[in-house]
Amino acid sequence: MAPVGKPLARSTDGLSDVELVERARARDAAAFRIIMKTHNQRLYRLARGIVRNDSEAEDIVQEGYVRAFSHLDGFRGDSSLATWLSRIVINEALGRMRKKRRSVEVPESSRQPEATIIQFPVNISNDDPERTMAQRQILNLVERATDNLPDVYRTVFVARVIEGLNIDETSELLGVKPETVKTRLHRARQLVRKELDAQIGPVLLDAFPFAGRRCERLTVAVLGRLGLSE
Repeated sequence: MAPVGKPLARSTDGLSDVELVERARARDAAAFRIIMKTHNQRLYRLARGIVRNDSEAEDIVQEGYVRAFSHLDGFRGDSSLATWLSRIVINEALGRMRKKRRSVEVPESSRQPEATIIQFPVNISNDDPERTMAQRQILNLVERATDNLPDVYRTVFVARVIEGLNIDETSELLGVKPETVKTRLHRARQLVRKELDAQIGPVLLDAFPFAGRRCERLTVAVLGRLGLSE
């Protein structure tokens, strides 16, 4: 068996989900890193779509990884690794929401304002300040409109429109019928369109990215909690 935290001899490039999980079970840090780099953005977007808070969503993804990596024997390959991880993160996010609802209601006067979304411009050129500002404003509007959706619509909207899952994948992920996904998505699109139409035309929904330093920070933190190093 390879030393703990040291990559095995064979490359992790092009491995299937099952092979990656097998290598992760052998405590191969490179396999853990590839799993996280592959799935960080999807998991962050799903968590963010539920809790509507950047830092909490990042914490949820980290906790989800730790839970998943501590129970890798639970992955049988019946569904994709992406779906398996997504379910764990969604359950973690929903669990936190339930705890919040059960907590004692805070008086209105003492509540803190909701955290605002940190802007992560996508494909923005510093050579064109006006275009940069316009793209940032569009992303801000899209994120705000998504945040304003009711919970049951927002999760479907994030999965289908922002994350790009198909009807069957979303149905399997959320544990609802495909017809329910279609109905909720239709209503979510109506609500988002109503909020956006008065301000902007059709936009590319490329919101809530999770890359660069944030992606690397989360990956390093999870590896550290697992006692692994490369």
